[in-house]
Amino acid sequence: TFTGPPSLGQISMASLVSRLPRLFQAVGRTLAAQATRGYAEAAGPVGMTFTFGSPSSAFYNAATNVRQIDVPTFSGDIGILPSHVPTLAVMKPGRLTVYEDDSTVNKFVVSSGSVTVNEDSSVQILAEEAVRLEDIDPQLARTGLEKAQQQLTAASSDQERVEAQVAVEFHEQVVKALE
Repeated sequence: TFTGPPSLGQISMASLVSRLPRLFQAVGRTLAAQATRGYAEAAGPVGMTFTFGSPSSAFYNAATNVRQIDVPTFSGDIGILPSHVPTLAVMKPGRLTVYEDDSTVNKFVVSSGSVTVNEDSSVQILAEEAVRLEDIDPQLARTGLEKAQQQLTAASSDQERVEAQVAVEFHEQVVKALE
């Protein structure tokens, strides 16, 4: 009959010491397994495939010349490199930066959208709205922020306040991206 695990008083010190090597081996295997990164192994050292677009524009379509992407997300800004851990994220308004292999840097302002990093190092970014930073008139961006702030102040219903607050937050990020 099973009487349960032995109490410490029933186990001799010699018995405990004899079990230590097996315990350390088990702990070592566990730590080694945890330290091994098995998420993006399929990517290899080649690089990543990048697709980025919005309903009105396709900026990158399965591009293989991208070495890094910096993305604003609600869980913080993330930098995506080849062999990045698979990720799903929701973009927040802000600046998205794409670094190409030839040292070209392209900057965009995005409103919102989704980010997907797959095991094979392919990256898809779908933005609700996206504009090249160089195509934005800084004065119009500041004027848009002022107008959104006025709408927020004048809002009389909850819906108007929410819509105006979203517009203010977006325009603040556009102005910040231009700085």
